[in-house]
Amino acid sequence: MDRAKILTGHIFRWLATTVWCGLFLGCGGEPAIVVASKNFTEQVILGEIIAQHLEYRLKKPVDRRLNLAGTLLAHEALINGDVDLYPEYTGTALTAILKLPVSRDSNAVLQSVRDEYRRRWGIQWMEPFGFNDTFAIILRGEEARRDGITTISDAATRTQGWKFGMGYEFQQRPDGLDGLMKTYGLSLDGSIKTMDLGLLYRALEQGEVNMLAANSTDGLLSVLDVRVLEDDQHYFPPYDAAIVVRAEALRAYPGLEEALKDLSGTFTDEMMQGLNYEVDGRHRPVRDVAREFLQRAKLMP
Repeated sequence: MDRAKILTGHIFRWLATTVWCGLFLGCGGEPAIVVASKNFTEQVILGEIIAQHLEYRLKKPVDRRLNLAGTLLAHEALINGDVDLYPEYTGTALTAILKLPVSRDSNAVLQSVRDEYRRRWGIQWMEPFGFNDTFAIILRGEEARRDGITTISDAATRTQGWKFGMGYEFQQRPDGLDGLMKTYGLSLDGSIKTMDLGLLYRALEQGEVNMLAANSTDGLLSVLDVRVLEDDQHYFPPYDAAIVVRAEALRAYPGLEEALKDLSGTFTDEMMQGLNYEVDGRHRPVRDVAREFLQRAKLMP
């Protein structure tokens, strides 16, 4: 073998090792804590807040897998050990993952998912962040005021069908469309429009739809002329956001559990709505929004 081929081989092996270390190890070969999130704005913000907090608090490398996937794929990545932790919602875990009956008691739901995750997969639920990102049925404000609609039951009395828009998951989830229709008997005008969550409000503003199934902490709710309808039949379960983390990761990284506890109870619904608006409405970088939140919470200088 000539010297050029030998040199090329050495360079290739060095590059491969460098890339591998950069992806999966921190400085000095230290394993990185792998923080993931699902694929919508709120999740990406939470994932970045967690990542920055762990980097500062533990002085350990963090591998970000933000905007990873939807609920089921994110969950699979967690239980397979591909990621160490990500933010999840109690109602989502109860219905979409565990397939357990819907409950409206937030404490009971948290305890159920906590027990089942620990028993089935060795996954721990931290105490919730402090906000409840429940589903929200939304109309344009002008239309709601004109017709005097304040509750979902009010919307169900309208004879003219609704042009309904929603994210892909809502149409498929057991706590989503089918149950909502059975509970309220909404009349629809044509087929349901499913789309990425980021496109819902644009579709509402442009008249493509006149009713949305969105989320109660969406940032645009704070600035758009829309009305969130009261869930007067209490159909939706609680969706308290919290970190789910592999027990193996808690054992592997001293101080990780205590660091994650710092984030429990630090949010409100309005705060999360504001963070979402900074990214979706003002188009600010997620990294900057996350850092400012941690500074306000006195978790970072």
